[in-house]
Amino acid sequence: MIVELLKSQPEIALFISLALGYLIGSIRFGPISLGGVCGTLIVALVLGQTGARIAPDLKNIAFALFIFALGFTGGPQFFANVGRGWRYGILSIIEIVSVMTLIMIAVVTMKLDAGTAAGLLAGAATESAVIGTASEAIAKLGLSEAQVSTLQAHVVTAYSVSYLFGLITIVLFTSQVAPLILRVNLREEAARLYRKLGGDGALDEGQRLALPPLVGRAFLAGPAAGTAVAAFEARFGNNITIERVLRAGRQIEADAQFVLQPGDTVFIAGRREPMVEAAGALGEEVSGEGFTNLLAQRVDVMVTRRDVNGLTLAQMRERAAPEAGRGIYVGAITRLDTTVPALPGTVVHRGDVLTLLGAPSDVARGAKRLGYVIQQTQKTDFVYLGLGVLLGMLIGRFSLNVGGVSLVLGTGGGCLLTGLLFGWARSHFPVVGSLPSAAAQVLKDFGLATFIAAVGLSAGPDAIKLVREYGLALPAAGILMVLIPGLLSLWIGHMFLKLEAPMLLGAIAGQQCSTPAISALVGVTGNSTPVIGYTITYALSNILLPLMGPVVVGLAAKFG
Repeated sequence: MIVELLKSQPEIALFISLALGYLIGSIRFGPISLGGVCGTLIVALVLGQTGARIAPDLKNIAFALFIFALGFTGGPQFFANVGRGWRYGILSIIEIVSVMTLIMIAVVTMKLDAGTAAGLLAGAATESAVIGTASEAIAKLGLSEAQVSTLQAHVVTAYSVSYLFGLITIVLFTSQVAPLILRVNLREEAARLYRKLGGDGALDEGQRLALPPLVGRAFLAGPAAGTAVAAFEARFGNNITIERVLRAGRQIEADAQFVLQPGDTVFIAGRREPMVEAAGALGEEVSGEGFTNLLAQRVDVMVTRRDVNGLTLAQMRERAAPEAGRGIYVGAITRLDTTVPALPGTVVHRGDVLTLLGAPSDVARGAKRLGYVIQQTQKTDFVYLGLGVLLGMLIGRFSLNVGGVSLVLGTGGGCLLTGLLFGWARSHFPVVGSLPSAAAQVLKDFGLATFIAAVGLSAGPDAIKLVREYGLALPAAGILMVLIPGLLSLWIGHMFLKLEAPMLLGAIAGQQCSTPAISALVGVTGNSTPVIGYTITYALSNILLPLMGPVVVGLAAKFG
């Protein structure tokens, strides 16, 4: 009865796959969890034995929305990383070249078909989007419907088998094995790097976040009477700002030329450490109840200005005119939906989102100088979204023959490219193309999970046949395809690129597109310095690896 129900109403099987898959994927074994996508695939493969099938149209629509949203959100960072951060970019190139080489060796030696080869790439590189781009390329090979169905089933089966072993390998390699090879104490190295970038490095990440980075306090002018505001602020590296002064019962806006007088009560806002130091140069601390909450303004700003690209936060402050930089503080840096340490030595790139804190007038001035304010809207521009997906589908219809190998982007590759371009255009011309982060995340999560469930259900009995045919060969290949690129990147990054160990290991996690690996690294290091390297390679690999799906299919179809 249950079997007949699932066959007659396959949407039930779809949502069972999503619910149980994400439940299974959330179970953690130390720093490792399968994740919702892999969990959904496992449940769908099991339910696929009942004969439940999802209509191909739904599968194609779900993947098109996912891949466009992926490109849209990654577009600004992808183009910002091309041509800069070249040392980290080399690691992504190492990943692509070495993985493709290993795949072709496996194709020739193990006689892999196109589907198995593409699934091995997707699983070992832990990049689920490859499943979609490769599956579409298989459909364009001119094979019979039965052959296409079999090869597409091989994609998801090879992925599910190699993904688990690839995931465990990259987590253990970056957090445990690589530090032993480098002979470093990763926690000590991360603390040293944190201090080098301008942090105090004295506390673990959780403790640091519990302390307010920006504070506001009120003091009597005391010994500072007779001093100009600009001179007083410069004594503490311009990391504090005298925002207002209470004189004779009247609040006065304090500009840089304002001179303090005996009896003044000053309201100071700024970073916690210099604030403690400045307290000794002032008089008695008093209640600031009479002052407006001057740090209440919080604005997210997308960096678009070329002249600040590649500068550290400290350099940005140094190069800004004294009046231009007064009262503006960076509370956080977000890159690819990941928080990067907002330290004086942290490099800022175009496409980064800076969270500015300060008085409303100061924050508005800073936002105008850096880029544009990200409006907190919940509306999606469906005209922009629809045109982007439509254009991607049209581009995906074109094919290219290189050396006898047919390369077809398909809907996935086309929508990925248009997503990149439309996301980049949105970052430069923010008046059009609204796709809020929450909406984009829903498109990515639900689109990919629905697509994975659909292909898992369609795999059916072919999945069991493939596992029986190759046995332990696929898990072993998955492990090698993580270790060899990882070891190459570790050697080149340490010996030739001279990358700091925490950021190098973060970059290796990023080239593998592994969120569990960076989570494990942050836990081992005690701070988020590995994220700085992770975001750059992740932005590149997350776009380049899906484009390799059609390439692997074309090569394997000819040589496999």
